Amino acid sequence: MAKHIEFSVTGGPEVLRYCEFTPADPAPDEVQVENKAIGINYIDTYFRSGLYPSARFPSGLGMEAAGIVTKVGSSVTSINIGDRVAYAQSAPGAYSEVHNVQAHKIALLPDAISFEQAAASLLKGLTVYYLFFLTHKVQKDEVFLFHAAAGGVGLIACQWAKALGAKLIGTVGSDEKAELAKAAGAWQCINYNRENIVERVLDITDGKKVGVVYDSIGKATWLDSLDCLKRHGLMVSFGNASGPVTGVDLGILNQKGSLFVTRPAISGYITTREELSEASKALFDLIAAGKIKVDVPESQKFPLSEAASAHRALESRLTHGSSLLIP
Repeated sequence: MAKHIEFSVTGGPEVLRYCEFTPADPAPDEVQVENKAIGINYIDTYFRSGLYPSARFPSGLGMEAAGIVTKVGSSVTSINIGDRVAYAQSAPGAYSEVHNVQAHKIALLPDAISFEQAAASLLKGLTVYYLFFLTHKVQKDEVFLFHAAAGGVGLIACQWAKALGAKLIGTVGSDEKAELAKAAGAWQCINYNRENIVERVLDITDGKKVGVVYDSIGKATWLDSLDCLKRHGLMVSFGNASGPVTGVDLGILNQKGSLFVTRPAISGYITTREELSEASKALFDLIAAGKIKVDVPESQKFPLSEAASAHRALESRLTHGSSLLIP
């Protein structure tokens, strides 16, 4: 027997239940991982709330963790029992002491990277990788806008932008979060609770605006994001923290400068073991070199049994950077 988190109805954090289950043996193309640290991501709240539908109930939750391989499926040849691994695109169920994961979604973990570092950074780091290298190739000295710069993805984005020599303008909800983002590498910060985002972008760029906006907020920032883009700019909408963008009249893209818009997801960019290996190596190399730091505050490490409390903290906007569940 093992313990995990499951839910049978969608709703608030209170629907999450900590209970026992009997782990199944891994399928031929899977490995079983004994999780040592589990990443908490905003997408988990989308599944819990019902914004993203679950395939069946009761459902597990969570996509990301790091740990040790304890069982290997009959057709798996590239991963061995005892390997240190991390994963970030599993079927929901990572909020668990053990989890079966398809082998092509497993990244081998270098000795220089701890389980907590991996679980706190892999999904968020892979997200930044595809945003900066595949959705749009960020260039040295390029000025761009990145919403929620003090969040889990945002702090990694700030550090990666600095490593690339790019100029990230980050939006944040407080002066404290502005200091965090700047310390991580943001070039400029905008506190959207007391500053107008569009006016500040115009001021920072001497009226030129930016060529790309990375927006994980969604509904609340959609129009502001479009107004920050120069002619032929690219709007990258990759999240729905304030609710999904719906009912869009495509004519608005014409009116605001023949803009481009994309709604990417990691599953559209990192789909094979080779793509995962390339992206995870880029991330882990920067962490090992000290160019990306993913230290998690003790106040943001929760026992697995307190997943509901972790979700309340995440959705309160009081956390910064990454949070973890510890089995």
